[in-house]
Amino acid sequence: MGCVFQSTEEKHVTKVDWMFSSGQHAEGEYVLFYYSNFSVPMGRFKNRVRLVGDVLHNDGSLLLENIQEADQGNFTCEIRIKGESKVFKKRVMVHVLPEDPKELIIHVGDSAEMGCVFQSTEEKLVTKVVWMFSSEEHDKEVIVLYSDLKFNKPMRYPQNWGRFQNRVNLVGNIFQNDGSIMLQSVKKSDRGVYTCNIHLGSLVFRKTFVLHVILEETRSTPRPEGLGGNQLVIIVGIVCATLLLLPVLILIVKRTHRNKSSVNSTANVKSLENMKKANPEKHIYSSIVTRELMEEEPSGQSEATYMIMHPVRPSLKSASNKLLDKMPAGGIPKTEQGF
Repeated sequence: MGCVFQSTEEKHVTKVDWMFSSGQHAEGEYVLFYYSNFSVPMGRFKNRVRLVGDVLHNDGSLLLENIQEADQGNFTCEIRIKGESKVFKKRVMVHVLPEDPKELIIHVGDSAEMGCVFQSTEEKLVTKVVWMFSSEEHDKEVIVLYSDLKFNKPMRYPQNWGRFQNRVNLVGNIFQNDGSIMLQSVKKSDRGVYTCNIHLGSLVFRKTFVLHVILEETRSTPRPEGLGGNQLVIIVGIVCATLLLLPVLILIVKRTHRNKSSVNSTANVKSLENMKKANPEKHIYSSIVTRELMEEEPSGQSEATYMIMHPVRPSLKSASNKLLDKMPAGGIPKTEQGF
């Protein structure tokens, strides 16, 4: 939190006091005071605050580390100048944002994005971003990614290439105080603690992630497996055999159908004959054997007799009776030749 007294005249700071109040009507408490070249932190801020400004140049800026939810409120800086009764004051309002979830659960082979964004009401320029990693087996930290804005573009620290080579990318915009990274193709050995450090001059913003890695076989929904070589051979063999036997199956079906049709036809004929025997009066044809119709034969040829079969119908029977009535007695008509 910046607190600089600016003056065109050369002034000497004799005392710097930092006070904190959690609300408008809350009682203030000392955070730190500076007097006679001694800086003394106070109360619950004792191990978390220090002056980072150059008091000899009228700069009494304060650094508060390890921010807690109870630190939200007003911080007031008071600078007293030697030989003057006036007091220079500056008030800084600190808003503590809710903490994001810091634990990540990732499956082997997936990618893990770890966000690290420094938010401030004042404009701050990031000078460096450093990501560190420590595993559960080894307490020693190793560098995951190192980006320094002294160069024109972010660069990886050369010593991290062995473990995280080509698997860690800076996905945040450093110029917007965003140092987020993406860890690809997560391995079982990647589980552990990852710490982001965003440097803003003399200030450092830190955020920590605990990465848990789950083995592939523990997934609740297993991935579909492809067919093996033996299974493909069996399926192809079944398809080929079916295609080869298809004509034979069609021929067998046709023959079976024909046999069934023949049996049905024979059964129908026998049934019809049985019906005729049982009901002879219903026969549909009758032979005229008692009366024949004689036709003229040419001379020199033997006499021929023809028999004509006629369906027995009422109209035809009446016509036959009329013809018999016109014939002479004896039943045999005489021809014109006198036979």
